[in-house]
Amino acid sequence: MKSDSKAILAIHTHMVAQNPRLSVTHNGHNTWKLHVTNVQPNDSGTYMCQVNTDPMRSQTGHMKVVIPPDIVDLDGSADLTAEENSDLRLRCRATGTPQPVITWKREDGRNITLRTEHSVQRVKSYEGEELRLTGILRQEMGSYLCIASNGVPPTVSKRYYVNVRFKPLIKVPNQLVAAPVDSDVVLHCYVESWPKALNTWYRNNGFKLLSDEKHDLTETPLSDYAYQLNLTIRRLNRDDFGSYTCAAENLLGKAEGTIRLQELHLIRTTSEPARHHTEFININRYNPTKPKGKLYFEWGDGSLSKNRGKMGHTSSVLRRNSSNALMDDTVKKSKASSYPAPAPAPAHFAPTQQNVRNSVTSLRRHSRLNRVGLMLAFLVIVIYSS
Repeated sequence: MKSDSKAILAIHTHMVAQNPRLSVTHNGHNTWKLHVTNVQPNDSGTYMCQVNTDPMRSQTGHMKVVIPPDIVDLDGSADLTAEENSDLRLRCRATGTPQPVITWKREDGRNITLRTEHSVQRVKSYEGEELRLTGILRQEMGSYLCIASNGVPPTVSKRYYVNVRFKPLIKVPNQLVAAPVDSDVVLHCYVESWPKALNTWYRNNGFKLLSDEKHDLTETPLSDYAYQLNLTIRRLNRDDFGSYTCAAENLLGKAEGTIRLQELHLIRTTSEPARHHTEFININRYNPTKPKGKLYFEWGDGSLSKNRGKMGHTSSVLRRNSSNALMDDTVKKSKASSYPAPAPAPAHFAPTQQNVRNSVTSLRRHSRLNRVGLMLAFLVIVIYSS
């Protein structure tokens, strides 16, 4: 019998209750068993087996029916939209036995941001039937999961997608781009917008660009609300240089960014050795009786030369002779100097192209001699400045 209703279910193995889900079996000796099939929630309760002896004997047992969780749809749509910096409320309720626990998580694994008047807290999960997103930002856009569990499998979940509306924002990582003629170049603009903006590229004359043989316009998604605009310009000519504008517009506003494309002049290699292997030393001298100036020392054509720039001083030259030794070839100084010029070095034959190449190669291989030359150069500076 069932204790709470006092209803007799069976006598011996004969069923009294008209319930096809109930049955009683006897092992022929001293054991009776009550069987309940397709258990229902109302089957929960206390059952008693009674033996009519003198005195009467009985035994009770309690059956608790557990029910897996089931989420109740409180919001008609699983897609929710809010303006940036506004508040949004997500609600989720579930039934089951025992009562399910509701847990909120972000589908991408990022933290949930909980804001109050005095604090901001970021958590991996949040328990409760209602999740309030206060002052929501674009970074909080995405999928949120309501997970209901009560220890009875299976655990169930519902997915809510949160959209955050805001006007477009454009960032230009490189506002000045240089490229040589006849090359291809790619210009980039970084755009944030939701709803997704209508994106266009313009020349400085207001001409709208479209994808064709000359231009290729593409977009690279970066997140739910951010993407990169790419403008490829093929086979640059001088008419292609100038300003380019990327523009993004949605229902909430418009944004623009400008990139200036200019020609990159490549330095072409010449046959003059002095242009290829030159080292400059920029030295500021101070002499209270003379105006300030700059001395320049230049390695080239196998020699070290000194030039004082606009001050009009001629310079002392260290060069290599035919035996690859550093020689001091001095020409006249300006009238401002009171020291006589050293004796000129012996004259040498004019170097041929092969001699020039040999001199350059020798300079590369003998770094120690280069350092000696620099030390001599500084010594000349000290003497010249005193």
